[in-house]
Amino acid sequence: MESSQFQMARDKNTISLSPNFILPEENRPRLSHVSTLASIPIIDLDIEHNTQEGPSLLLEKISQACEEYGFFQIINHGVPQELCKRTLSTIADFFSLPPQERSQFLTTDFTKQVKIINFHLKFQGQENVTMWSETFKHPWDPVGDFASLLPENPPQYREVFVEYAKEMGELMKRLLGLISQGLGLENDCLQNKLGENPTMNAQANFYPPCPDPELTLGLAVHTDLNALTVLMQSEEVSGLQVMKDGKWVAVDPVPDAFTINLGDQLQVLSNGRYKSVHHRAVTNKMQPRISLAMFYGPNKDALIGPIEDLIDEEHPPLYRRYSYAEFIEEFLRQEGTRRMVKEVFELRAAK
Repeated sequence: MESSQFQMARDKNTISLSPNFILPEENRPRLSHVSTLASIPIIDLDIEHNTQEGPSLLLEKISQACEEYGFFQIINHGVPQELCKRTLSTIADFFSLPPQERSQFLTTDFTKQVKIINFHLKFQGQENVTMWSETFKHPWDPVGDFASLLPENPPQYREVFVEYAKEMGELMKRLLGLISQGLGLENDCLQNKLGENPTMNAQANFYPPCPDPELTLGLAVHTDLNALTVLMQSEEVSGLQVMKDGKWVAVDPVPDAFTINLGDQLQVLSNGRYKSVHHRAVTNKMQPRISLAMFYGPNKDALIGPIEDLIDEEHPPLYRRYSYAEFIEEFLRQEGTRRMVKEVFELRAAK
């Protein structure tokens, strides 16, 4: 399992990809067309405390980033850098475990709580195309007992992840408060809308060196189904790309920064004012890449729809109300495609 599918990534004589990784020509990344001149905003969370205008300036920057990009990077976020480095190192150790040890988590059942999966895309008239990555997913919770679900090896995995989850819980709460206020809402509005016992999942991604990055993707084009994502990525190699004004923009890692992106639920709750945008991961010919995404979403029973305070005659509701469980069901139904899930819940009159 590292499978046999990554055997060629370790073989220095390999110069071509196996056919099951090769995308149809019209779906290939066209890396020469990616913009490296523009990027997503970088926001210093410390400005909140630096001047009298700091709090309002921070809200303005976050609101603008959410409206125009749906993505931004944050620095001076308060999470200890030593813990961040230790967490990424621990994830690297996990992906370095022998294949037979990792294979206990390998599954095609997306409903399992702890799993290694290989994403794929479906194309009519040909075999599924597997993405050039290995993904390890499991729950996280800043206060609950989830450690027993985590792997016993590497031996430090459970301890490190519990510590990291506590820091993420505080950061998520702070970010949701700032995003709420940016919409002119109360600090706890969005968190209340997501309900008690929110859905919290971690996704560690490993992208081995790829013989030909022009022919495949690490992760396919997608939006996140949840509400908010905090991404930590290794600083040595770029891979994340975001769609902006119809063009792909590379998001180069900033030292000691997190990348924040809004999920589909925040676009719906904000009645389309804030954006959940398409993004993808590309591969690198020379270096492996590791990233860790922490997802924060609604309780499965939560009812999601445009917040009433954001609806008026000039801004009619763009989406119907639904339960998050209904959204997940539609998400799973579209597995293997370029998903258009939130679009299913659009109100026709608003289109």
